[in-house]
Amino acid sequence: MANLDQSKWFTEISDRDGSAFSLRINKKLDEKQSPFQKVEMFETTDFGNLMIIDGCTMVSTRENFFYHEMISHPALLAHPNPKNVVIIGGGDCGTLREVLKHPGVESVTQIDIDEVVTQMSLKYFPELCESNNDARATVMFDDGIKYMREVAGESIDVVIVDGTDPVGPGEGLFNHAFYTSCLNALRPGGILVQQSESPLMHMPLLVEMREAMLSVGFNDLQTLPFPQPIYPSGLWSVTLARKSEAFNGFREDGAAHVATQSEYYNSGIHHGALATPNFMKRAFDKK
Repeated sequence: MANLDQSKWFTEISDRDGSAFSLRINKKLDEKQSPFQKVEMFETTDFGNLMIIDGCTMVSTRENFFYHEMISHPALLAHPNPKNVVIIGGGDCGTLREVLKHPGVESVTQIDIDEVVTQMSLKYFPELCESNNDARATVMFDDGIKYMREVAGESIDVVIVDGTDPVGPGEGLFNHAFYTSCLNALRPGGILVQQSESPLMHMPLLVEMREAMLSVGFNDLQTLPFPQPIYPSGLWSVTLARKSEAFNGFREDGAAHVATQSEYYNSGIHHGALATPNFMKRAFDKK
C-alpha cells in the first residue's frame, strides 16, 4: 500500500532483528517518563489500547491474552499443588489476574520495579487489574532481583519472571546469579517460568538461558512456543525450569477449569505447545 500517512501509525523498528511492526493509531493517550523507562499509551484503530515501553510494544487490549495465559497456566498446572507464587515484573497485572484464576493458590506476590507501568495499566487496561485487590495478592514496587536474593529458602512453589527484554531494567533477570536465587527460593519440585523471547529471532539467547538454568542446578526444562502478534516475528516462547524433579504432564482437571475463563489456553493448547518444532530441537540438541 503506497502513500501511508505515517502520523497515523506507531512503528517499532527492531534493528537487532532486521524487522519492524506497525499498528494504526487514532491518538496518543498518555506519556510518562519514570526513573527507569519511558511509558507511552496509544489508542489504536483495531487493537484497542497499546502500551509502549522505551519504544517497544508491550501490551494491547486485543491480543495480550496469548502472553498472560501462556506465562502462567502451563507452569501452574505442571505443578501438582502450587500454593505460593511470586511474579517478578508483570507490572501490567495481567499475569497476576491469570494466576488468581487458580483456586488452590493461597498467595501471590508481584514485585515490579516501575510503579508507572501499573499506574498506566490501572487507567488504560482496567480489565487486567481486576484482581489486584484479591485478598491473596500483594503488589509491590521494588527490585525483584533483590527480593529473590533475600526471600526465605524453599518458600515458593512457582516463580514467574514476566520481564521485558534483557536490556535496561530487565537485564539482570537473564543471568546465573538470578537463576540461583530462584532455585534456592523454590521448594523441591518447584517451577521457574520466564518469557524467553522469539525462537525464530532470538535462538542464541534462548539457548543461553536454558544452559544457565541447567548449570545452576535446575533438573528439567520445557520451552513452549506460542503466538504473540505484536512482538518481533509473531512467535514467542516461555521456558519452564523444574527443581529436583522431571516434568511429568500437567493437571488436566485444572486445565479444564482454567479453560472456562481463558481466551487461548486449554489442555489441547498445552499438549500442542509441548511438541517442540524441529528447528528448536536441533538448536537445543547442539548443546
